[in-house]
Amino acid sequence: MADFQKLGISSTIDKILKKNGIREATPIQEKAIPILLNGQDIIAQAQTGTGKTLAFLLPILEKIKVEDVSIQALVVTPTRELAIQITAEIEKLISNVEGLNVLSVYGGQDVERQIRKLNKATQIVVATPGRLLDHLRRETIALTNVSKFVLDEADQMLQMGFLEEVKQIIQQVGEFRQTMLFSATMPKEIRELALQYMENPAEVRVKSEQITVDKINQVVIETTDRAKQQTLKTLIKHYHPFLAIIFCRTKRRAKTLNEALKESGFLSDELHGDLSQAKREDVMKRFREAKLHLLVATDVAARGLDVEGVTHVFNYDIPHDVESYIHRIGRTGRAGDEGVAVTLIAPKDRMFLEMIEKGLRMTLDRKVFELPSAQKEFRKNVGKFTKKQERQKRRNYIKRTR
Repeated sequence: MADFQKLGISSTIDKILKKNGIREATPIQEKAIPILLNGQDIIAQAQTGTGKTLAFLLPILEKIKVEDVSIQALVVTPTRELAIQITAEIEKLISNVEGLNVLSVYGGQDVERQIRKLNKATQIVVATPGRLLDHLRRETIALTNVSKFVLDEADQMLQMGFLEEVKQIIQQVGEFRQTMLFSATMPKEIRELALQYMENPAEVRVKSEQITVDKINQVVIETTDRAKQQTLKTLIKHYHPFLAIIFCRTKRRAKTLNEALKESGFLSDELHGDLSQAKREDVMKRFREAKLHLLVATDVAARGLDVEGVTHVFNYDIPHDVESYIHRIGRTGRAGDEGVAVTLIAPKDRMFLEMIEKGLRMTLDRKVFELPSAQKEFRKNVGKFTKKQERQKRRNYIKRTR
């Protein structure tokens, strides 16, 4: 991996990166940064967890003019959680730069408070499409001076139905801009968007195989729809996760499952688009502080989340493509830690499992789970953290978060 200064990043920013424990560029950063510093548009295909956020943030910070108090850089992202995370990354990098400010703009916040902040010097805005359009209609945000424009998680914006809103936003961004499109997958509609609004973009791709899964123990549990909820409860008792994310296909299923887990005495809560912003932030705060052990989430709500200490991921509902599967299980097994990813499948899910295995180029370990007769045999066969390993993981987590 390359040194950031060799890629063209200034020694000032490099020192801040080192202060935050970041010394070498990831493959997506190594490929994208020189292109972006050269001012060229880019289409970058990269998964969450590859370091793509810094791949576009560092070139932006190199080119920002602190003395210019207008909005010069705009990052549009699909979810509030991701907007908050990107803003936090920027704040860490500019903490010692006087006069350089960033503002996150998303639904659930007080609009008047956002307007007051926008009246002050703000060079970088990180926004979700809906709230940004609201400000544009109110004429409380002007994008005419934006020279750096990022569309992050473009495929998720398509999935969430934001494509028309994104087009409206692009049409109000300054004509002489550098456009950066980052997406985990490249659906036809996203490629068409890129061709319509970008000028001779360079294409960069980091293959999903580069996202390491070798420290994640992947297990498939064959069960039935009727037994799925009880199967999950039994698995949680066997694995004793420190922090676990449980993925559901819909908001309704996440809500139903969370209520069932809480009734059974588990420290659980839910994360999905129907929650107020205050509730979402409270849930994530308690989960990061390990006051919750289980987070029941939808894909969209959990997109981009990076929580230290997640030991397990449970796919309560199997994802329907390999990219989503890799994104989900990538929430665990980070920073050199081991992780466990358990996927529950009913007979109707087998075609999706075969698709995922084909994409991964591997066969996942399958175990049949029947209630209650197979529990004793299952207890012998399924891999889990021992109590000693669990105690060590908790100690490591406490050390890292002090």
